[in-house]
Amino acid sequence: MIVVDTNVIAYTVLASERSRLAELALVNDPDWAAPLLWRSEMRNVLAHYLRTGRLEFNECLRVMDKASSLVAGREFVVQTGKILDLVASSTCSAYDCEFVALAQDLGVPLVTVDRQILNDFPADAIALMEFAQK
Repeated sequence: MIVVDTNVIAYTVLASERSRLAELALVNDPDWAAPLLWRSEMRNVLAHYLRTGRLEFNECLRVMDKASSLVAGREFVVQTGKILDLVASSTCSAYDCEFVALAQDLGVPLVTVDRQILNDFPADAIALMEFAQK
C-alpha cells in the first residue's frame, strides 16, 4: 500500500504529461490510500476543467467515479493534532501535512510530485518519477 496525493490521482484519470508515471505507479502498487481531503481537492481540479470547458459536467462525474475507484476502501480520517504537529515542524500546508500524516500512520510512503513535501519529509515521501521507475 502507498498513500498518493491528489495530483497523482488526477494524473491517473486526466490526461497529462505525468499520466504515464501515475499509471506505472499504479502497476507498481495498486493499493492506493488517501485522506478524505483528496475528494475536495479533486473536485476543485474538476471545477477548473468544467469552467474552462476542458470537460463537460457528465465527464467530470465519470472522472470522479474513476478516481474514487482508485482508493475505494482506503480513504481515511486523519487526526488534527497529528496534522498540526507536522505543520509546526515544516513549511507545508495543513492540506499537504494531512497526506504525510496518513502515510506515517499507515507506515507507508507518500507518492507525490510536490517538491515542498519531498523536501520537508524525505523519510516519508517519494517522488512519483522515482516510484514509477521501481
